[in-house]
Amino acid sequence: MYTEINLKKTVERAYPVFNSGDLNWNGEISSTDVNDFVTEKFDLLISYYDIEKAILLKITHISKAQFKVGFSSIDKRLNHFMIKTDVDNYTLFVSELFKYLKILNKI
Repeated sequence: MYTEINLKKTVERAYPVFNSGDLNWNGEISSTDVNDFVTEKFDLLISYYDIEKAILLKITHISKAQFKVGFSSIDKRLNHFMIKTDVDNYTLFVSELFKYLKILNKI
């Protein structure tokens, strides 16, 4: 689930993070890390959020991932496959994801 956290800019992180501040007034992403992420050609992007936040929707939309999976409560045009469950029920999400990835010959 996407949560905005106030992190000190001087703290080094082992992985890139982003927040709504990385989306400028024109709807463009200003973060180099995020731009590198969305241009990467992943086999699968799992959009594990059920609240429509502009930055998350934008990243899902422009991602070069070949197959996108997310929750059915999010805009249906963004993902190739949607799972109808709550974000808190991750065990059901994971089991349904693997079941359908096998059926679709994605794994």
